Amino acid sequence: MKILVLNCGSSSIKYKLFNMDTKEVMAQGGIEKIGLKGSFLKLTLPNGDKVMLEGEILEHTAGIEYILGVLVSEKYGCIKSLDEINAVGHRVVHGGEKFNKSVLITDQVIEKIVECIDIAPLHNPPNLKGIRAVSELMPNAPQIAVFDTAFHQTMPDYAYMYGIPYQLYKKYGIRRYGFHGTSHRYVSKRVCDFLGISQEGQRIITCHIGNGGSVAAIKDGKSMDTSMGFTPVEGLLMGTRAGDIDAGVVSYIMDKEMIGTSSISTLLNKHSGVLGVSGISSDMRELEAAYEAGNERAILAEEMYFYRIKKYIGAYAAALGGVDIIVFTGGVGENQASCRSGACRGLEFMGISLNEELNNKVRGEEVIISKPDSKVKVLIIPTDEEFMIASDTMEILKGE
Repeated sequence: MKILVLNCGSSSIKYKLFNMDTKEVMAQGGIEKIGLKGSFLKLTLPNGDKVMLEGEILEHTAGIEYILGVLVSEKYGCIKSLDEINAVGHRVVHGGEKFNKSVLITDQVIEKIVECIDIAPLHNPPNLKGIRAVSELMPNAPQIAVFDTAFHQTMPDYAYMYGIPYQLYKKYGIRRYGFHGTSHRYVSKRVCDFLGISQEGQRIITCHIGNGGSVAAIKDGKSMDTSMGFTPVEGLLMGTRAGDIDAGVVSYIMDKEMIGTSSISTLLNKHSGVLGVSGISSDMRELEAAYEAGNERAILAEEMYFYRIKKYIGAYAAALGGVDIIVFTGGVGENQASCRSGACRGLEFMGISLNEELNNKVRGEEVIISKPDSKVKVLIIPTDEEFMIASDTMEILKGE
């Protein structure tokens, strides 16, 4: 069974084509700068080489048509006909309270995704563009929606509710939804497979740390709490997002700077986080270089960054009644040793004992980085959201 996975952003489309019979990635790549000058498609060849194909790509349908053309092309293709693609799986960021699992896309499902645009105005519209483009270009292919928020729908009400008038929750759906759910679901399952244990009975804290980041508390394979909230700006300090902030500060800044809701949203989402604190970069590699050079604001930004992760680990250990496994994943979590070390430092009282020598050597691989006598196992598990989307798509097709 061949499944195409699409992740459509406002000006980008990422894709992977899987042969699910062999678990092989047949093709992968992405389009950047849709609707902008200098748009291009970048693909990875089977030997690992990168190829960039430039072209004017004005909107998502043209972008997906370009991708499909490459998949069947004589030079870079891996299939002879689009009919070989059995289904298309889409990453959809927000399903609100309407979806607690992945679903076959129907007109009714599309209507509900549209209803969620108010709470995900930046993400759901491009996701919908991808769905509609495939409907136009591959009308006979089943499409599956896999929601970032679905995994966190198992959170109890006392974890997802905010301390605001209850009627605002009922009227507008204002509550914690959480994001990165597909990643948290994948690594929490994969870590148990890797360790040869059942998810049942395990208290797991998963740390998805990248330019955006979130921590999740998972018990018996179900999400019990997560750091992102109504929007992805809550929780950890991130590349450009502020994370947790006193709500009073928001109105204070708006009054002092005489700015409106759009400007404050841009400030908190695009100009804050480690970029805002350091004044250097949102890229943790550049920040680490400045840290090593002794830049005081880079040092402050890194200390804040690691402290927030550690604080959530401690909080979620309390929420779960203890912790058995901690997982680091995402671009920073998988590759930056200082992040893992900084987040675990000071948690020895919880039974965490990190193998610092091993931690400093490894990156981007499945490995236990805690010492053999550590009461809590700490691991790196690279995430694979695309494979999770493909798996869900296959399971839904088989269940039809």
